[in-house]
Amino acid sequence: QRVLIMGVVNVTPDSFSDGGRFAGAEAAIAHGLQLAREGADIVDVGGEATGPKSTPVDEAEELRRVLPVVEGLVAAGLRVSIDTTKAAVAAAAVERGATIVNDISGGVFDPAILGVVERSTATYICGHLRGRSIAEVFAKEGQEAYGFDDVVGELAARLEGFPDAVAARTWLDPGIGFGKTPALNMELVSGAGRLGFALDRPVVIGPSRKRFLRQLVGGDPSEADLDQATVAACGEALAAGPMVLRVHNVALLHAALTAYNNR
Repeated sequence: QRVLIMGVVNVTPDSFSDGGRFAGAEAAIAHGLQLAREGADIVDVGGEATGPKSTPVDEAEELRRVLPVVEGLVAAGLRVSIDTTKAAVAAAAVERGATIVNDISGGVFDPAILGVVERSTATYICGHLRGRSIAEVFAKEGQEAYGFDDVVGELAARLEGFPDAVAARTWLDPGIGFGKTPALNMELVSGAGRLGFALDRPVVIGPSRKRFLRQLVGGDPSEADLDQATVAACGEALAAGPMVLRVHNVALLHAALTAYNNR
């Protein structure tokens, strides 16, 4: 019934936006606490970058990166989401107090993750992408014959295949930037409300610092430029009503939302 802000904590050396800045547990926990002070309702912790130039990590390394951060943020009273496609990582994070499993693949990369969610009380964020690996996803990015209705249809089919207990706790993320053209990314942003209405689920939109914004801004935009473009994209999405906005710069978005709520 209201807009929620999900702040991003990348515990990675190679994230496309802030790789290495919060790779250590102490720095990542401090950053998550700062995001909460700035207005984040949820802090999303990820230990594997998913950009076209990122290096895949194994389960053990991802666990090493994220678990101390999840534990530290949960101990501080924050609502924590684990950003992973691996069932074992999701299970360990939920055991340590994470209440949301954010899976960009929607169960495609590791179907066992659905069982983890079913056996817990966690909310599941079902992401959408095109392909069965990150490499395949970005190889499909330039393919034009794909549209908004395809995303809605594929997410609907995914929901139908979920256990009832998982489907009842699922939020939808149309996967901005994952194997889509810039035009489709913008259509997904502006059509987020239609997606939520069509499938009767809360929607998560994550345009923050994505490459399509870089292309729209043009030239060689700074991080500040991309953060302002992110706020503009979030404003476009919010035209359809409340949803969850996943961003890196929480403070900037929070200020914009204050103006939005007081309009």
